[in-house]
Amino acid sequence: MTHLTTVLRLALLAGVSAATLPGAALARDLVFAPGEDATLNWASFEAFKANDLKGQTVTIMGPWLGPDKDLFESVIAYFEAATGATVNYSGSDSFEQQIVIDSEGGSAPDLAVFPQPGLAADLAKKGYLRPLGEETGKWLADNYAAGDSWAALATAADKDGKPQVMMFPFKADVKSLVWYSPDNFADAGYEIPKTTEELKALTEKIVADGGTPWCIGLGSGGATGWPATDWVEDIMLRTQSPADYDAWTKNELKFNDPKVVAAIDEFGWYAKNEKFVAGGTGSVAATDFRDSPKGLFASPPQCYMHRMASFIPSFFPEGTVVGEDADFFYFPAPADGKLGQPVLGGGTMFAVMSDNPVANAFVEFLKTPIAHEVWMKQSGFVTPFKGVNPEAYDDPTNRKMGQILLDATTFRFDGSDLMPGAIGAGAFWTGMVDFVSGKSAQEVGDQIQAAWDSIK
Repeated sequence: MTHLTTVLRLALLAGVSAATLPGAALARDLVFAPGEDATLNWASFEAFKANDLKGQTVTIMGPWLGPDKDLFESVIAYFEAATGATVNYSGSDSFEQQIVIDSEGGSAPDLAVFPQPGLAADLAKKGYLRPLGEETGKWLADNYAAGDSWAALATAADKDGKPQVMMFPFKADVKSLVWYSPDNFADAGYEIPKTTEELKALTEKIVADGGTPWCIGLGSGGATGWPATDWVEDIMLRTQSPADYDAWTKNELKFNDPKVVAAIDEFGWYAKNEKFVAGGTGSVAATDFRDSPKGLFASPPQCYMHRMASFIPSFFPEGTVVGEDADFFYFPAPADGKLGQPVLGGGTMFAVMSDNPVANAFVEFLKTPIAHEVWMKQSGFVTPFKGVNPEAYDDPTNRKMGQILLDATTFRFDGSDLMPGAIGAGAFWTGMVDFVSGKSAQEVGDQIQAAWDSIK
């Protein structure tokens, strides 16, 4: 990539020679010169210059630090260059706590970047968020794949209990992934399963061939059990309607309802069969999730498949090349197609917290292809925005994940993140450990529901 000096950036924006410009400096340089990379939608950048915000400032607070902060600021640079506004971004590793403190203390930023829509919804209910308007909900429905799902996710009740579009989703994460070694599949003659039925048939075939199909680890210190919640959420989306999934996350469909109990049992089909899991069922709760994928790379393989979200390559053996040594496929849905291609994931949600018009302008900027493509061109970013150029993905892995989002018929946020903390980050976790340790799905559903009923 090409990093422009500030002077060159000014020259490009002004349409004059850099040699004629004074030595003034702006805070951020553009990563790509306008027009230099044909895969980026420069027309959307040029069009946004109609928003003249010179001399105005907006504050943004979010969870991004380190490389993610740098990447987000590379997007900010184009907003500043197009509008003349100044953006002050601050990242925090305790964002969830700090944004509540700042909101209640009257010192909230103009914009906040929420990793959990539930937290944003809580603040919306208290009157700390500003509605983005029905047009933003319509824009999401029309421009994001599975757009109705994203528009619904962006909606929360205001302080009067009225549903309003309060958030703008940006930068998604994909969880509906199964990781594998292409070499191991090729050596064994296995093909990528396209349906739930094919996935189960492959699981049984691997056992029949003398191998072990799955590596599963639920260990995560004080958070032990959370990987199983992702399994159950993915299975809920493949066995029940999106409406049932939504009702479940709101305690309208109970944890001990037969539909939820069946999804937990379906996870047990994979995790509670001694022959299906590396190390046997006793290893599932005892194995740390960061260690569990290592069996894919053993020789001979200790397992052939590992269901986990997009971040898991961080824990692959050093030197592993994704796309060569390891790859992934979509966790498939049933062959009858009744529930389409649901995708489980996460993401970040922008919310306006002040009457500063520059905050709303920034949200409008996030609706432009260039705001997505600049980050796509670098690393660690996928989007469901249908208006971007897939060729802008510089990383083929991200391009493939982005295609899974674009192919989705339904998108749902990680269910445990939408539940009260005592359930989604408590009773659900421990219940899954109890399940793989011997309790029945019904017993576990009953105990999680009892915990939810006890919340005042």
